[in-house]
Amino acid sequence: MNAIFISPQFPPQFWLFCRALRAEGITVLGLGDSPHHDVGPEVLGTLTEYAYVPRLGRYASGGYDDALRAVAGLIARHGRIDRIDSLNEYWLPLEAQLREDFNVPGPRPAELARHRSKTGMREIFRAASVPCTEGEALASREQVLAFAARHGWPLVLKPDVGVGAAGTFKVDGEEALDEALRRTGPGYLVEAFVHGPLCTYDGLTDRGGRIVYETSHVYSSGVMEVVNAGLDMFYYSLREIPAELADLGRRVVKAFGLQERFFHIEWFDEGGGKFRALEINLRPPGGFTTDMMNYGADIDVYALWAKVIAGRDLSLFRYERRYFTAHAARRRARRYRVPAETLPQRLGARLVVDKAMPPVLAGAMGDHMYLLRSPDRKELLDAIQLVLEPG
Repeated sequence: MNAIFISPQFPPQFWLFCRALRAEGITVLGLGDSPHHDVGPEVLGTLTEYAYVPRLGRYASGGYDDALRAVAGLIARHGRIDRIDSLNEYWLPLEAQLREDFNVPGPRPAELARHRSKTGMREIFRAASVPCTEGEALASREQVLAFAARHGWPLVLKPDVGVGAAGTFKVDGEEALDEALRRTGPGYLVEAFVHGPLCTYDGLTDRGGRIVYETSHVYSSGVMEVVNAGLDMFYYSLREIPAELADLGRRVVKAFGLQERFFHIEWFDEGGGKFRALEINLRPPGGFTTDMMNYGADIDVYALWAKVIAGRDLSLFRYERRYFTAHAARRRARRYRVPAETLPQRLGARLVVDKAMPPVLAGAMGDHMYLLRSPDRKELLDAIQLVLEPG
């Protein structure tokens, strides 16, 4: 089996998916926009070949033609391509188009467009009788005011297809609306603002669409608030997924027909066992959450995904979420009570990873992260407090 993995060097831990594929006997071919010296020997060591395509991300200025030629060259040297993946939101359109053009199994552009569009998501949520946020395509100021009359302020203006909180505005009245409208354009939505903490239902499906791993995370703040206000942020995984959330999440996975896919579904927790779907992403959760999954259950999700791709029988795979795990991140511009030099000693065994975040992720996830774990929820929350308590 030949597999192309797009951008094996970023996010920084995603080369572990390539290593896991190779361990399954799969020939792994890399495709990326970083030169070989930036990819590094550790990543290149997991690949049979790496094709450097400088304009890979520039679809409108020849980048896609370059990608086509690069993949054709890989096929000429290694034979038919069986899989194309990146597991990265940014590259999903590229991998879908390459699948279409080279007849490789997996989501194609039409399917992906519906699944990445918040309008398309909402249609599928409703068809599955899953509560979801109220929204509609943004057409005019008058239409937004009519929407506000029905749903109340504040409202959220966001791109129909977008990543994280990029280009997203929370508006609490007409003055804020006018300012936001000056910064929006075609392809925007207006949505009712939902009060309640953000949580997720995340996991991985096998070739038949069966969920082989599932977990849930609770967020300190929404990504929009973190990015727009530069807040400290943390999120942590649960040892037990609320039954109502698990039921809704499984219904969404079935409705979307997900096969051999990670999924990351965001929800608002409205209290009393009620959850409202915000959106779904056909990839793992961002940042180093894949490592949190591993630390939470003492498993290897990189190897688990590779076994799914290789078609292994996972019917006997079992796991236990033994730990609460957390991502807590500091920002360089802030002062904290416990100095960074003594923090690892104070955290002790609760600290499992201590590292700087890549700059491209820092706006949403902080400049320096600490991955924490504990079998006890209170002990984990105390550790998060230790990391983030201001000085």
